[in-house]
Amino acid sequence: MIRFNGCIDDIKTYQTGELPEHAVRIETPRTVDDTMKHAAPIAAVLCLVMSVTVFAKVFFARAAIAPTAVVIGFAIGLALVIVHELLHAVVYPKAASVTVGKLKGKLTFVALASFPMPRARFILMCLLPFVLGILPLAVFVLSPAEAKWLNGLTFGMACVGMISPYPDVYNVLKVLRKAKRTDRIMFYQNDLYKIAD
Repeated sequence: MIRFNGCIDDIKTYQTGELPEHAVRIETPRTVDDTMKHAAPIAAVLCLVMSVTVFAKVFFARAAIAPTAVVIGFAIGLALVIVHELLHAVVYPKAASVTVGKLKGKLTFVALASFPMPRARFILMCLLPFVLGILPLAVFVLSPAEAKWLNGLTFGMACVGMISPYPDVYNVLKVLRKAKRTDRIMFYQNDLYKIAD
């Protein structure tokens, strides 16, 4: 079940599922801000990918890009942040309770749940929002060089869609390093746990 909450005060309140006794904490930062700081190198790599892509299209394909369209595309990408969180939420099983909302005092939206999932499904949950970047990026790469408004719009959208999941990539890398393929993964309060079957 997916629920919407306009303002979320405390993540711990929404991530209090049944934690098995044999669950093992995966070492991750305990706050959203700390996670973003630790994941910053991932954001830098994703920015580099976007920079190389736009450079290649402009330099090799002689593409025209309307700067105003980039700004509009960027704004559309930011507006789709709620869709980003819904893409996380839809991967959870029906039995899970997922709360989607905005963190109080921050420009951060979250999808919060505390439900064990197989490692592969957890990874899918984390990475599914990349479709909001991959689709416009594909259109940008394949669009005609002279379609400057389409190029600008899709590049702006792709930037937000490709870079915004960087904290999710951080969680995936932690899980890949620390959990076995057969483990289940779940958030509990501010922590991430693995559960061996």
